[in-house]
Amino acid sequence: MDHEYWMEQALSLADRAESKSEIPVGAIVVLDNEIIGQGYNAPISNVDPTAHAEIQAIRSACNRVGNYRLPGSRLYVTLEPCSMCAGAIVHARIAQLIYGAVEPKSGVVCSQHQFFSEAFLNHKVDIVGGVLAEKASEKLSGFFQYRRKQKNAQENGLIGSFFDFIINNIDSLLASLHCLVLKYGQIPPNYS
Repeated sequence: MDHEYWMEQALSLADRAESKSEIPVGAIVVLDNEIIGQGYNAPISNVDPTAHAEIQAIRSACNRVGNYRLPGSRLYVTLEPCSMCAGAIVHARIAQLIYGAVEPKSGVVCSQHQFFSEAFLNHKVDIVGGVLAEKASEKLSGFFQYRRKQKNAQENGLIGSFFDFIINNIDSLLASLHCLVLKYGQIPPNYS
């Protein structure tokens, strides 16, 4: 079993998410060494808060095999799953979860919780973590660095545009203010 090979497939799906300005997470479901389902993060573009990569891949696999259960299958995902996705993994009866990077804020495999160790679960999932973790983590870090730069440039652009407007229109703004003073004898209260 070559976990790295399959994780590379999931990473290529993460690129598809990123190309749609979604957080770059990809997932595949493998059964008998064949990809039976695939997905990538798309909650924004699908207008669906459940459209995480894992959910998309599980839905795709279930549709392909014609069953809501996927016994004997393996799910490869580039990021440690959240609670919603962990629940779906159990309900789909996925045999093994293989993930890349940890998700310190909302991951429930090992970061914020150890969901799959809960005694109340009626299905046990084998876990393999850290497969191509560095590559997956770099992809996520690069995405968020780019988003921060974009946000900063936009904020700076708005402030810069505002000051450019003031500077380029100072004469007409002062003339308008002068007209208000002449008309009312002072600057009206809602303009001061």
